[in-house]
Amino acid sequence: MSRTKSISLQGKSPSGRVPSRILEERVQEAVRSGVRKVEIQAFGQHGLGGRVFQAGDNPVKFIVTGSSGQRVGAMGTPGTSIEVFGPVSDDVGWLNAGAEIVVHGYASNGVGNAMAQGKIFVAGNIGSRGMTMTKYNPRFDPPELWVLGSAGDYFAEFMAGGIAVICGHEPQEPSNVLGYRPCVGMVGGKIFFRGPIDGFSQADARMVPVSDQDWEWLQENLALFLGRIKRRKLLKKMSRRQDWGCIIARTPTDKAGPGTRSMKEFRNEVWDSELGRGGLIGDLTSLDRSPIPLITTGDLRRYVPVWEHQKYMAPCQAACPTGMPVQERWRLVREGKVDEAVDVALAFTPFPASICGYLCPNLCMQGCTKNLGRLKPVDITILGKKGVDSRAPELPPVSGVRVAVIGGGPAGISMAWQLRLMGHDPVIYDREKILGGKMSTAIPDHRIPQEVLGAELDRVRKVLSHVHLEENLSRKEFERLKNDFEYVVIATGANRPRTIPIPGSERMIPALTFLKNAKQNQQKTGKRLVVIGAGNVGCDVATEAHRLGAREITLIDIQEPASFGKEREEAEKVGAKFRYPCFTREITADGVVLTTGEIIPADTVVISIGDAPDLGFLPDNITTDRGFIRVDEVNRTSDPRVFAVGDAVKPGLLTDAIGAGRKAALEIHSLASGRPSADRDTWLDRYSIDYSETSERIDYSRMTLEYFDPRVTEYNDLSVCGTQCSSCGSCMDCGLCEAICPAGAISRRTLDNKKFERTVDPDRCIGCGFCGKCCPCGVWDLVENFPVG
Repeated sequence: MSRTKSISLQGKSPSGRVPSRILEERVQEAVRSGVRKVEIQAFGQHGLGGRVFQAGDNPVKFIVTGSSGQRVGAMGTPGTSIEVFGPVSDDVGWLNAGAEIVVHGYASNGVGNAMAQGKIFVAGNIGSRGMTMTKYNPRFDPPELWVLGSAGDYFAEFMAGGIAVICGHEPQEPSNVLGYRPCVGMVGGKIFFRGPIDGFSQADARMVPVSDQDWEWLQENLALFLGRIKRRKLLKKMSRRQDWGCIIARTPTDKAGPGTRSMKEFRNEVWDSELGRGGLIGDLTSLDRSPIPLITTGDLRRYVPVWEHQKYMAPCQAACPTGMPVQERWRLVREGKVDEAVDVALAFTPFPASICGYLCPNLCMQGCTKNLGRLKPVDITILGKKGVDSRAPELPPVSGVRVAVIGGGPAGISMAWQLRLMGHDPVIYDREKILGGKMSTAIPDHRIPQEVLGAELDRVRKVLSHVHLEENLSRKEFERLKNDFEYVVIATGANRPRTIPIPGSERMIPALTFLKNAKQNQQKTGKRLVVIGAGNVGCDVATEAHRLGAREITLIDIQEPASFGKEREEAEKVGAKFRYPCFTREITADGVVLTTGEIIPADTVVISIGDAPDLGFLPDNITTDRGFIRVDEVNRTSDPRVFAVGDAVKPGLLTDAIGAGRKAALEIHSLASGRPSADRDTWLDRYSIDYSETSERIDYSRMTLEYFDPRVTEYNDLSVCGTQCSSCGSCMDCGLCEAICPAGAISRRTLDNKKFERTVDPDRCIGCGFCGKCCPCGVWDLVENFPVG
């Protein structure tokens, strides 16, 4: 069994008190690095144990000794527990949202102020205004405050939810365990108390008997509380039901007693009778004084709601280099059209399963709006992996426009794929023996099952019938292609390893060579391996080296490693160590010699600092920049009939290469057909998808995330995924805006091709903005009204 990773932090250094901000930064950094037990010797620091949002399913325990400052556990989160050995200052558990806080001593003012979840256990008395302005969300357990002693003045002021238990043991005021004027403004929640009280706000709360259900709950949790504060010997003494009382908030019906006047009665009996009709200014105005005040509609509205369905791009789509409308795919899933949702991806990538399901770092999920509400983004990989079963799409007749594509990797295949879907005739030329580029020859099998990649390449061959392998083109042959084809696309990738000119560099194996050999099980590693360059490719080297027998794997870099995501996780999982900054002086038979003189032992040394394209076949009229081809915004080179995409232009992700291929294909289609590039997606109409090339992303603030349950953290099937997408910028037709409109001004109108729109009746709309504030998709905008004339 592994031991919990722990750390001890001091609130006082030789130079004096550590500022609260600095101590919190150290706590946050420790938790991010995997620490799950934090011991703090406090010296008056504030906010100890609060805002640990990384806890989640991996609980974090705080042990606090010394003198803690204000707001211990402020904004505490689920999965966080805080134990304070001593008293605490003001506002312990302020805005607590799920933490458990144990105080082995007294607590000052404001205990549990405005908390909404979690538990606070106090082994003593508390100061004034405890349990004030608390909240309760029915989707979660109510917040709880347990006090062994008594409460101070103004207890439960404006309490709106939760449970307070005041045990009355050794209270600060034996004749009154709830203090002066408790329960003022109380509108929700429940208070159990043991001992005498000196009244409470009877206008806001009332006493009720302790029910059987309440007593059962109280007994069970009283034992838990006393155990937490290490006072279980008091359980028998506190288990007499007749000693306990209960206070609950009055309902609005309770408050509207016999002496309560309606507003109409107050106006007639008090206002008008005392001041005359219209009050103090009654003789100066003739304003309408009917019960319903004047509400403006039509041109008199200050703001007008506008339905902006698909005017802006969803954040997920904007984050995806291929431009795939992820939110539209989830719409199809919600409608039960799973096969269509899977097939839509083929309009944007020839590798829906290989890329979206396995190799992509899922930029769409990183850009998802739900991240802002600390909700879990919808898992696109579930839908992506189903893409392996997609059949080749129907192909239009060939237009006669022929395009030579040099390179059979992701960028080249994507380019050719898009051109064929648009009706043109692409021909691929590649130097390798097999199609697929690095996906086939270098990416390790553990990253993507070979049967998945094989199935997708089989589908590619059905669409792209003209593929020539083992073609190593010269400059002369490149000129021949220019003469034989209307357009030429360069998608050769980057296959020339970069190196560093140091003694012993001949001992280094390029990362690409290592990975190609490893994929064929033809690479020797020895037991100790060092990788110079700790990016994602270096991480792939590490995992493959471990598979082939290496056990001491070190990745070094001159700066903080750029690796991330699945590749970094897999490397760390096999025990690879990351070191930086490290500067290499030479490579010897013993290993890597750093400029510090330190030797990192190695049987094998791999260099992984990037690759450059081999552009020896290019003519002089095509401009390059620092070894890469220079292109414009549509990936056209300095030769208007030659385009370039992928790593030959700029190193990037596989999705970057696929997206660049699609962009360049659109431009060639536009030039060759004389039609706008948007026309090429008409075949998506079968899915009722209005695909727009707008580059303006919808503002995150427009979406409303309160409808989504934060407890949904597992996506086990597609139906759950579909319901959890907020469909940013695209109306999901939930009808919520119609239901909430107080004037009934919004209506739905059916259009052709199974489409619809929502319209607003200006004669009924009052411009209140409720439609925009409630919309989970953000499709309603409230704009200022400037009537004509």
